[in-house]
Amino acid sequence: MDADHEGHARSGGAHGRHRTMRERWSAFTASPFLPAIVLTFILAAAAGLFAGSYTYNMANPTPHRIPAAVVGPTGTAHATAFVNGMEKALNGALELHRYPSDTAARRGVEEQEVFAILTFRTDRADFAVAGAAGASVAQLLTETALPVAKAVGLPLRISDVKPLQKGDPRGLALFYVSLAAVIIGFVGAIQLSVHARELNPWERIAFTVAYSLLGAFAIASVVDWWLGALDLPFVESWLILAFTMFTSGMVFSMFNTLMGRWAMLPTWGLMVLLGNPSSGGAVSWPLLPSVLGLIGRWLPPGASINANHTAVYFGNAQHVFPFAVLAGWAFVSITVFWFWRHRHPGGRERTPAHAGANPAPP
Repeated sequence: MDADHEGHARSGGAHGRHRTMRERWSAFTASPFLPAIVLTFILAAAAGLFAGSYTYNMANPTPHRIPAAVVGPTGTAHATAFVNGMEKALNGALELHRYPSDTAARRGVEEQEVFAILTFRTDRADFAVAGAAGASVAQLLTETALPVAKAVGLPLRISDVKPLQKGDPRGLALFYVSLAAVIIGFVGAIQLSVHARELNPWERIAFTVAYSLLGAFAIASVVDWWLGALDLPFVESWLILAFTMFTSGMVFSMFNTLMGRWAMLPTWGLMVLLGNPSSGGAVSWPLLPSVLGLIGRWLPPGASINANHTAVYFGNAQHVFPFAVLAGWAFVSITVFWFWRHRHPGGRERTPAHAGANPAPP
């Protein structure tokens, strides 16, 4: 009985002593509470940054550089007064490029080199905006040109030589279409990591291709065939959206390889906080802050919108650049993921080939 009492005393003493601060901290860091607390603060910061990034870029768009074509004599008093008035009203953002004819200027619009055509004639001026090149820019130019022309006494006729489609009067449909492809692209990669973590690296890449093709087909089908919001060049737009989803998914896989469970932070920051507001989809790049307008073209969301926008409205003047941007991000992401694949969470355990072939004797 004495031995039992002594054992209980020792046991009670071991459990009853106060843990040191170091022991408590070690227990806390090993618990799920530390990442939960960190994640709480991260989500709060992300919410503020998300609202701030979109508000900063879209709430008060300011023109920085608006290229426009000019045709005809510009040395007359009315022409000089109108140009000076436009430059003053736009704070010097209007950048005029002389073209020899209306046909050459229209070609400049098709190549997306200029956003409008200003043609001076003997008795008036024609101001042709291109709504499809940028609805916000066309609206700004129209609202600015009318009072300036009235002030200098210049008869002005305004037209839209490249209007938006009827189902997309504000030019936002392509922005939301690309946004869906970007977000579902990396959310799909997240879900593969959670629900199919046993996939080996090449299998993960293959399934990223699969859900990108199917998801992009669903997006294009709903927007074009079901809702009729846009008349898409279906195959081209489908493949652009699939390329976008695949690139977005591989970007997350790359960060997941490098950063593990915190991979969502750089992915969200790059693709949503920075990439989407600076993509030029909701606000045309001449009205974005100049640095963001430049950076946005080099990120997957901006490249996706650029490629799809050209495919829908300027199909005969498609550029290589946005595809090169998507390909570059996809290549870098795949390369990092593949060469550091041993660090990527998941995968199946490999059983040595000789283990089953030569069983040990009993």
